[in-house]
Amino acid sequence: MAMASIGSGTRLAQLSVGRRLLLAAPAVLMAGGALAQSSEITFKKSSLVVVTASREIKFDVELALNEAERARGLMYREKLGPYDGMLFDFYQDAPVSFWMKNTLIPLDMVFIAGDGTIKHVHANATPLSTDAVPSQFPVRAVLEINGGSARLLGIKAGDKVKHPIFGNA
Repeated sequence: MAMASIGSGTRLAQLSVGRRLLLAAPAVLMAGGALAQSSEITFKKSSLVVVTASREIKFDVELALNEAERARGLMYREKLGPYDGMLFDFYQDAPVSFWMKNTLIPLDMVFIAGDGTIKHVHANATPLSTDAVPSQFPVRAVLEINGGSARLLGIKAGDKVKHPIFGNA
């Protein structure tokens, strides 16, 4: 995931920004993008369990807990283990949207409500795409796993995710 956003977004036109700041914004954004690409982010690691109708599936996950981590996500990764993933925590239920810019592998995006209930699964997000992938429902978190894994493992809307952020693990 190259970019995650919460809610409907804000409009620059609605902000009262001085002329100098407005003119400097493109340079700051380009520099920030270069910095994000070149700097390494160390993600905390954890594990979670997805409870389906027929079994419990353990995943080892990296945690994206702040803006910088959520913005980096799984960009530039060339592979992901079969039971590995990334859990993005937004700390409150809200509509979220992802894209796959700079993400080299297909991913399944599992959108999870604050109580751990899976609300939606977007299968096989297209690598390098800038098309938005919306949550369709307010969610607290998103689990990204290898593309096609949700279908293969029987993960679907209504299943539960057990992890401390949901208060059920």
